[in-house]
Amino acid sequence: MLTLSYDGAGYHGWQIQPNAVTVQEVLQNALESVLQEKPNLKGCSRTDAGVHARMFCASFHTQRQIPCDRLINALNHFLPPDVAVTACREVPAEFHARYSCKGKQYVYQIWNAQVRDPFLRERALHYWYPLDESLLNETAQQFIGSHNFTSFCTQDQREIGSFVRTVTQSEVRREGNLVCFTVAADGFLYNMVRILTGTLLYAAQGKLAPADIPAVFAAKDRGMAGPTAPPQGLYLNHVYYEEAELNG
Repeated sequence: MLTLSYDGAGYHGWQIQPNAVTVQEVLQNALESVLQEKPNLKGCSRTDAGVHARMFCASFHTQRQIPCDRLINALNHFLPPDVAVTACREVPAEFHARYSCKGKQYVYQIWNAQVRDPFLRERALHYWYPLDESLLNETAQQFIGSHNFTSFCTQDQREIGSFVRTVTQSEVRREGNLVCFTVAADGFLYNMVRILTGTLLYAAQGKLAPADIPAVFAAKDRGMAGPTAPPQGLYLNHVYYEEAELNG
């Protein structure tokens, strides 16, 4: 299993697409250069275009006998500077980066100042109206627990089965002008974190109160929640696995 981090600004998400450059494509190309074979990469998530990852995991099978430390250095030689492999470990043959995952943590960054920060271009949402982080945190607390998140996702062909997810962490903190929304769950639906963020901004604008969130869940209606926040502030921050599955 490879662990990597990447700046997603120049990519059309993780998953390979016919007419756009993706993170999976550049990683697969690097693997092919090193291994002289094209392994079938399994990613832990399907990040959208412009979304970043501080921790992203991908698994694959290979017959090549290359020690992990050498593989890390070799791949980073062939990867572009906005993608880096940070760790590598052997895992059981049945391990799958996505299906073995027990949960993920995301962070959404908002630069809350009148003047934009050019160093955070495509790294954070610039929101110049004042934000009350205490109100946002109170609203974010309403997301914790097991809920049907139909109101908080974009429904398309990828969303089948249950819309129930269990959120274990949901909080908003401010560090100077940077306001960060951190959310962890056993799984996420399409655009779920970005819609949760947009709903927090709706609360900041007085369009709903923390006490209104249970009714938004109950409605199972996408129109009841806030807009989908732009992708550039979103980071896949951590991916969780059970040690027993990593060791076999």
